[in-house]
Amino acid sequence: MDTRQRTQSPIVTGTSVIALKYKGGVLMAADTLGSYGSLARFTDQRRITAVHNTTLLGAGGDFSDFQFIKDKMDELEVYDFNQDDGCDMNAPEIYHYLQRLLYHRRNKFDPLWNTVVVGGLHPETGKPFLGQVTMIGLAFEGDYVATGFGHHLGIPLLRKHWREDMEEAEARALLEECMRVCFYRDCRTINRIQFAKVAADGVAIPEPVKLDTKWDYSLFVNTKSEFGGSW
Repeated sequence: MDTRQRTQSPIVTGTSVIALKYKGGVLMAADTLGSYGSLARFTDQRRITAVHNTTLLGAGGDFSDFQFIKDKMDELEVYDFNQDDGCDMNAPEIYHYLQRLLYHRRNKFDPLWNTVVVGGLHPETGKPFLGQVTMIGLAFEGDYVATGFGHHLGIPLLRKHWREDMEEAEARALLEECMRVCFYRDCRTINRIQFAKVAADGVAIPEPVKLDTKWDYSLFVNTKSEFGGSW
């Protein structure tokens, strides 16, 4: 029996990934902080990647396990290329593949400590597709999803403001606001955010950007307040 154990307690981790559908595709965002325990150690850990230029893949949790998942996606791309049959895995297929992978690893008691978000387009209808898979293989689809602390801070904002007919600019502004709130409240994140989108013309993952922040709220400025607090 192999007595080695891997990733029984994550070391370098990433927090929130938030994604939503909009009128023409899917937008996804994640900060670039890699936390070594509670230490903000790495500031350029990018947790969103593309598969086949048709699918966005983002993950929260252990960064080394995310790298393992990326390697699996690379293997699938090489396999599809070698088949040369014109059939590449699309977003729903990758979503189901990851659900089986994560569930399989959970059953081996050697889980991949990630919550994975998959975005793309349905190959038949062209409509946006968005799904999430947890580290135990629980999978579900939704109009918007989030991992980590973003599930508690971002989802309420999305429930209030998301619309099915949102244009890209509106969706981007809403996503920025969600990530800004996460930055204010989550000590495991920074304001350096990677945004990505997938639409009919493919995947776009530009360089990370820094969010504008505001710290001159009265409870921060008026330090003489006896019972004031930012919560």
